[in-house]
Amino acid sequence: MVHNARGQVSEARSRLLATATRIFYAEGLHSVGIDRIVAEAKVTRATLYRHFPGKEDLVVAYLQGVHEMEREAFGKILADDLPAADMLRAIAESIAEGIRSPHFRGCAFLNAVAEYPDPVHPVHQAVLAHREWFLSTVTDLLAQVGGTPPELAGRHFVMLRDGAMVSGCLADPAGVCDTFLRGVDGILQHRVEPVSK
Repeated sequence: MVHNARGQVSEARSRLLATATRIFYAEGLHSVGIDRIVAEAKVTRATLYRHFPGKEDLVVAYLQGVHEMEREAFGKILADDLPAADMLRAIAESIAEGIRSPHFRGCAFLNAVAEYPDPVHPVHQAVLAHREWFLSTVTDLLAQVGGTPPELAGRHFVMLRDGAMVSGCLADPAGVCDTFLRGVDGILQHRVEPVSK
């Protein structure tokens, strides 16, 4: 990563990433060329390649940036020192807020993996790393809600989220979010209520 004389990330790199983030999310990864990113970021090709050896490096940096934004948002929720069930509800609500937003175009990671299906590709690996973090985060919280093993509930939460992200592009976001939030409440209720035999 290129830094300026004060040790900060260079302005050109920040502009490149901001431009790529906006365009990649809105239009897709393969459909956006380097020339457009360079033009809209107002940098030269040489500057782009000084920061990112190739377009795929820029795509991975874009996904890592989205990942860091999500980690930061979740970190604020986790820092509130709420009961674990309330933290999970707050995480679910933050996901629902994203789906309700006017420029929502699905999950950046699901969109990326659809364009890079090869599991060994660095873009695909960046998606898997994000998903592992997300699954681990919700599973750890679910472990604090009820005594049964939380792994199945964690996978269920992630699947609900994935479905909501896809459905939010295809149907009324309000109905999608309501269904998603009710599903999360169902997971939590199942964790705290004894299972009848």
